[in-house]
Amino acid sequence: PNGCWSFSDLLLPGCELTASAKSYTFQVDEEDDSDHILALSVVCLTDGAKDECNVVEVIGRNHENQEIAVPVANLKLSCQPLLSLDNFKLQPPVTFRLAAGSGPVHLAGWHRIMHREDASFEEDDDLSEEEEEKELAPIMPAKK
Repeated sequence: PNGCWSFSDLLLPGCELTASAKSYTFQVDEEDDSDHILALSVVCLTDGAKDECNVVEVIGRNHENQEIAVPVANLKLSCQPLLSLDNFKLQPPVTFRLAAGSGPVHLAGWHRIMHREDASFEEDDDLSEEEEEKELAPIMPAKK
């Protein structure tokens, strides 16, 4: 196929879900033709959290473009204040919501952007046919 891909990995500054800010939406520009992957690495309670269940859910779209909400973490200060999600991959747009509890819950991960670069091999060819044949000539075995 024509073209190639270049990658950019960005660490997310993270987001924090609290009683007053229960959701955070990560989205990309709809006109951007790059592919985006968002990976969630860690969800953890931070200073000020109460000993209550804090349920974090991810809201996205399924293969039929229907909105779905999936709980990804149930944190409690006394028994599980942190959860590693091993780079749980999501496709933006995605919303993180504190479905239960008052937090604060911190989410961290990374964002990968795959840029498609138009590099057509036929159109970008400045070599003459003779030079191309030399470049593509088969490797001959060494003489003994």
